[in-house]
Amino acid sequence: METSAGLEASNLAPNTTPGSTKAPIETDAVIIGAGPVGLFQVFELGLLEIKAHVIDSLPVVGGQCVELYPDKPIYDIPAVPVCTGQELTDNLLKQIEPFEPTFHLNQEVTVVEKREDGRFNVETSIGTRFITKTIFIAAGVGSFQPRTLKVDGIEQFEGKQVFYRVKDPSRFHGKNLVICGGGDSALDWALNFVGKAESVILLHRREEFRAAPASVAKMKELCDEFEMQLLVGQVTGIESKDEQLTEIKVTGADGVTRRLPLDYLLVFFGLSPKLGPIAEWGLDIERKQLKVMDTEKFETNVPGIFAVGDINTYPGKKKLILSGFHEAALAAFGAAPYIFPEKKIHMQYTTTSPKLHKILGVETPVFD
Repeated sequence: METSAGLEASNLAPNTTPGSTKAPIETDAVIIGAGPVGLFQVFELGLLEIKAHVIDSLPVVGGQCVELYPDKPIYDIPAVPVCTGQELTDNLLKQIEPFEPTFHLNQEVTVVEKREDGRFNVETSIGTRFITKTIFIAAGVGSFQPRTLKVDGIEQFEGKQVFYRVKDPSRFHGKNLVICGGGDSALDWALNFVGKAESVILLHRREEFRAAPASVAKMKELCDEFEMQLLVGQVTGIESKDEQLTEIKVTGADGVTRRLPLDYLLVFFGLSPKLGPIAEWGLDIERKQLKVMDTEKFETNVPGIFAVGDINTYPGKKKLILSGFHEAALAAFGAAPYIFPEKKIHMQYTTTSPKLHKILGVETPVFD
């Protein structure tokens, strides 16, 4: 998953551990990934009275929803006509409050190994260790990093004047912006900053775009109205003065190189997904995704390890948040026998079950 520079209060999770612990933490379940599916996995496990620890390489919860499109609307969450990625994350955090999960953020799972007693040893990049009965991998597309701009000297301005994601849009208001890319992220932010930034120039290597046709049409309309500008070309060099990036050199299709003054350079070349350490855990992998044995439990080829959300693959798989929610529910029931081997798990409904009402901390309604 992506790494991020800052912490936003709305993304911070309760019960968050800041670093490593000496003794292993013994638990029933470890969830790898704190995106929407990982958060809902906490809820489904909680209904079965299973305590979960959640690990994520990001410093905040929310996964791709918060990292890539915190303010973009999502329209396909059942019974929620529209919400942003940030709102979805905030609501999921509120929903899982009764279960008091512990979050271990800003660390990556590096070791997963089977123990002789059937449980798993899990260790993170900062030395946090667990002994767990079950593991739920909800890591989205795995570890991913933005594709960077390959220009000599550009790295010294990253995080200062060159950015591969937008965490604080207000930072760029009133500034001269150059936005590189031809996909949805580049177009979305270019359109967003028109009227807020001093100037917006969209730079793309060719005339064709990968973004939504409506966004491309709106961009061209704004260019015709001189509200923003489109340039076709590539960044081939930079100029700086007093440790400040002052200009970029842009070479067009005609071979001519022009100088372009700017305050900030925003680059959206997409993401490069990598499974990272997950690829070394003995799991069946197909095209960088984890194969699940069936769609009853969403268990991998390693008993006790489940895969839910975009990280998994099976016949008919659809990469939708709502599909991940469904998978999380069935995975929780599939994991219960590992945690409560002597207990028969009965299906209960949050609408009518006094036991679930007690778990959730709500009163059982009385009907006349």
